[in-house]
Amino acid sequence: MKSVKTVLKVGHGPSSSHTVGPYIAAQEMQKRFPGADFDVTLYGSLAFTGHGHGTGQAVSDVMPKANIIYDVTTKDLPHPNTMLFVAKKDGKEIGRARVFSIGGGTIEIEGEGILGGEEVYPEKSLSEILDKCEKMCLTLPEFVYEREGSEVKENLTLAWETMQKCIEAGLSTEGILPGGLDLARKAKRLFTTVSHNESADITMERLIASFSYAVCEENASGNIVVTAPTCGASGVIPSIMYYMKNYKGFSEDEIIDALCVAALVGNVIRTNASISGAECGCQAEVGSACSMAAAAVAHLYGLNLRQIEYAAEVAMEHNLGLTCDPVMGLVQIPCIERNAVAAMRALNAVNLSRFLYGTRRISFDDVIATMYRTGLDMNEKYRETSHGGLAQLYK
Repeated sequence: MKSVKTVLKVGHGPSSSHTVGPYIAAQEMQKRFPGADFDVTLYGSLAFTGHGHGTGQAVSDVMPKANIIYDVTTKDLPHPNTMLFVAKKDGKEIGRARVFSIGGGTIEIEGEGILGGEEVYPEKSLSEILDKCEKMCLTLPEFVYEREGSEVKENLTLAWETMQKCIEAGLSTEGILPGGLDLARKAKRLFTTVSHNESADITMERLIASFSYAVCEENASGNIVVTAPTCGASGVIPSIMYYMKNYKGFSEDEIIDALCVAALVGNVIRTNASISGAECGCQAEVGSACSMAAAAVAHLYGLNLRQIEYAAEVAMEHNLGLTCDPVMGLVQIPCIERNAVAAMRALNAVNLSRFLYGTRRISFDDVIATMYRTGLDMNEKYRETSHGGLAQLYK
């Protein structure tokens, strides 16, 4: 497996696959062909939802003169998020590269592999990692820090600082989200409106939802967020961690360790399945974020390694089959609300894991393999093309 540093990345919303990945790809192509003009063809999900997701703008930010083509007819693509960069000088082609945006802002260049894809971990599954930790008497964060050194903590600290700024910006901003749906921001209202006779549990859920909405509304506005593991699922983990720090009293160091656990779980998912909505539906995005958050909270509460695994497994199992059907190709409906719901589900998974982990029958690795197969079986119109589900029916 690769470094966990590549799981939580800072970048512009609204979509890691559709904005962060293409932006990085355009930067890489400019390095390879300095001074060239470019024809950039977007295929599959990048073409179908590229306007709503801001893909063309992301490429244009790097290549202002690029000729961007949205190809919605080509089939049998090697990946649903495929880009073709053709470099030209004086009207003649000097080189080309096909690039795949494989989720979370990570790109793969055809014939070369993943950009910056050095292997760090010989372990390929969570079961292997847990076995190693038990033999060496290590917690999951200790396992990661031993393998990757202090640089990982610096990366996680930057991610955490960015998450907090994002929440605070979202909570203080009102207005209408861009894109044409005329959707009003709701984070501030959720944060400040207390219902009559509100119980402690309802207060917790309202606050966590407000934090999640804050991040997702910042993301929908194209502002800076952290891929956790994607932009479309960026509200789940920050909302819970922000609550745990500010309302449950966990320290900065404890939050960083919990984010390390989340990143490790996300790394396993990315390695053995996918975190791309275009490849496996929203189960790969919000489902993964829910699973990562559950593992992080289980670690915060001092649960043992097998309880952490069970929390992550339960969280993913009950997101299986979740479709990606963004209305108008915007990361707004149902994406924003879905992040808040997933945060609640992550907490429920942790509560179950406290008592029932000894009775479980399904391993985390099994449910991740199931998620991947389910995603590949899913009809294309439910995989971030805006051709099915709410995207088709909502008027």
